[in-house]
Amino acid sequence: MRKSFLVPHPPLIVPGVGKGDEIPDTRNAYRHIAEEVKREKPETVIIISPHSVCYMDYFHISPGISASGDFGMFRAPQIKFSVEYDEELAALIGRTAENDGISAGSLGERDPELDHGVMVPLYFLQARRIVRIGLSGVSLSDHYRFGMSVRTAVEKLRPSAILVASGDMSHKLKAEGPYGFAKEGPEHDAFTRNCMETADFRRLLSIDNAVRERAAECGFRSLAILAGYMDGSQTQSHVLSYEGPFGVGYLTVEFSGEGEAPSLLPTILADRDARLASRRSTKNPYIRLAVDNIERFVKTGETISPPLDLPKEMLKNRAGVFVSIKKEGVLRGCIGTISPIQKNIAQEIIKNSVSAASRDPRFSPIKEEELPLLSYSVDILFPSEIIYGPDELDVKRYGLIVSCGNRRGLLLPNLDGVDSVMF
Repeated sequence: MRKSFLVPHPPLIVPGVGKGDEIPDTRNAYRHIAEEVKREKPETVIIISPHSVCYMDYFHISPGISASGDFGMFRAPQIKFSVEYDEELAALIGRTAENDGISAGSLGERDPELDHGVMVPLYFLQARRIVRIGLSGVSLSDHYRFGMSVRTAVEKLRPSAILVASGDMSHKLKAEGPYGFAKEGPEHDAFTRNCMETADFRRLLSIDNAVRERAAECGFRSLAILAGYMDGSQTQSHVLSYEGPFGVGYLTVEFSGEGEAPSLLPTILADRDARLASRRSTKNPYIRLAVDNIERFVKTGETISPPLDLPKEMLKNRAGVFVSIKKEGVLRGCIGTISPIQKNIAQEIIKNSVSAASRDPRFSPIKEEELPLLSYSVDILFPSEIIYGPDELDVKRYGLIVSCGNRRGLLLPNLDGVDSVMF
């Protein structure tokens, strides 16, 4: 039987950091999981943590033979942990993922100390040997595929291993909470919990990424890896608890899989492609020009000339333009100009779309096989205006330019996660 658990990681649940009884339903769920893990006697516990090392295009698996950590950052340095790493399984997971076309491995360790996304589960599970894995900036479907790679490695080397996906739900459930309120917070948590009542991973991965971002969650990608780990089995789920007394959602779920079932991956990818195709069929001439130019450039290295049937304002007016590219809802490139450089808006879009696709220093140039997975937005900037205080700003309507010497930075308007003006 394949076993896995979704768990939150509130440090308050650990006596010495908090009283240990501030989140009673979550505490009782953890005690149940501890009994289950004790009964299963796994050789290794694989812990996925959103607070471990994270790279945009790479799944980091912590290297070495052991690691330690404490709750010093939560004013409880006396609570310490020391665990052994399963080096053999960690290496096999990395190799398996690479063979499956997913970048993963133990390179680039920035902080060897255990994080609280690992230590909170360890407090209850008392695992002696673990594999610690971080998240990545890649798409949800790639997190799912990585979970499938983890499962393949486990079945080959450690069949008794258990996977623990650590992560909290929305951090924006209450106005008086530490992160404030967003209507997407309760929506996100209700949706996720509903999906987990029946282990409906297909529906789970259909979530709008904008909802996830506005909800400010930290556990969804951990859950996507868990979903991939359970792929191919007849999965049963049991929601053990959900509560959010401090404005952060804590969801605890137990999963078990027996027998075989068809893989959900083809359906998940088909659903994704249908959503992306719908977005790409836009008739907006600004976005259409960016899409056509990027596809021509990526395939041939050449750019297009502005079509003659463009709206007159695109050919006569000048303005700064930003072109943003997302791959399955995750940023893949964004380059723009605050003030116009080209002779018209159309030429500005053509120039900046190429830069967004190939010259954003945060990303490698876009490849042809990625084109069907991309979505686009184009922002046309009005001339800048000087303001004299935050009361003159509306984050939904206005962007913000900040200058220091000869350097300037721009915050576009109506960005996900930017809900208020704060100085």
